[in-house]
Amino acid sequence: MKIKLDHVTKRFPNRNKKIREDVIAVNDFTFDIPDGKLIGLLGPSGCGKSTTLNLISGLEMPTAGRIYFGDTDVTDLPAENRGVGLGFQHYALYPHLTVLDNITFPLGNLRGAEKLTKEQMRAKAMEVAKLVQISELMERRPSELSGGQQQRVAIARALVKMPSVLLLDEPLSNLDARLRLQTREELARIQKETGITTIFVTHDQEEAMSISDLIVVMKDGVIHQIGKPQEVYDKPCNLFVAKFLGTPPINVFEGTLKKGTLYIGDEAVLDVKLTENDASDDKKAKAKQADSDRTVWVGIRPEGFVPDAEGPLSCSLSKIEVMGRDTSVVSTHPAFVGTTIRSIIPSEDAAGIEGETVRFRLKPAKVCLFDHETEETIPFEAR
Repeated sequence: MKIKLDHVTKRFPNRNKKIREDVIAVNDFTFDIPDGKLIGLLGPSGCGKSTTLNLISGLEMPTAGRIYFGDTDVTDLPAENRGVGLGFQHYALYPHLTVLDNITFPLGNLRGAEKLTKEQMRAKAMEVAKLVQISELMERRPSELSGGQQQRVAIARALVKMPSVLLLDEPLSNLDARLRLQTREELARIQKETGITTIFVTHDQEEAMSISDLIVVMKDGVIHQIGKPQEVYDKPCNLFVAKFLGTPPINVFEGTLKKGTLYIGDEAVLDVKLTENDASDDKKAKAKQADSDRTVWVGIRPEGFVPDAEGPLSCSLSKIEVMGRDTSVVSTHPAFVGTTIRSIIPSEDAAGIEGETVRFRLKPAKVCLFDHETEETIPFEAR
């Protein structure tokens, strides 16, 4: 099922009586969600992710804009008539019911021509239980299940009516790290096997990037960027997106462009050619400033540093953290925005790093430039 949100806005009354303006939870949200894809809504707490999910489900009604399922306008349609499956952070399983009864509970509410017999409901429950791999747990009660098993029951309950759309709000946040990894892999497998359009909300960028076909990065109710996870990671549209994605986070320096050369501090670290030819007149004017001094933010991904005794960027070595396959080189630099720089390098390349200073050359593909005022990305090519 294709979903279209057309200039959707949601306002809530401000509970602070001293402030008359409404709280805008979702602001002019426009996005076409392709049929059969898994979409991650990603952003910090309070950015409007859950409200967007509630608007799609029908639990909230938009203040402005329209919502379409396929060609059908469902904006004013009640939640129970939208054909969506819902899963939440808290599983909300009925403790006195067995796994089988929890899964079949939504089917018991069907009426008229859709009403099912007990045998039909059991058959449907067993079908989805097999899909989420809990067939052997059907007679247990929730208290007898692990957290991961309870989450699978909740997903099975959401799937049992074979909804057109599956909506999941922070579905894995209550699980420990190992279970979260295992369950997100299962979630991706289930989505591929069913082909149901799935939208899930998370603040965990690693979770979103690992299983999503597309991610939507939000802040303050506004979409900042939509794209494939790797594309958004490698080519963030602004400094916020760049800093939000990545573990460890991107390293940000204050730099200067001087006649086509990027400087961090007094060190010329990269020759660049700005490529804002298709941008607005204002951006074109800024691009022409390559021949004059221009202060910029320089973002370097942790994997963008290559140890090199002759490298152009010199940092003060703080410590080396061995992580097995990789090594984290922790250092400092006067132009760095923050406390310590983290550079992730293969362990075999860390053997020669010692002393008080470490020098790096940079991988151009892992370097991002941002306007110092607007914090928008400055496209460039390394020369």
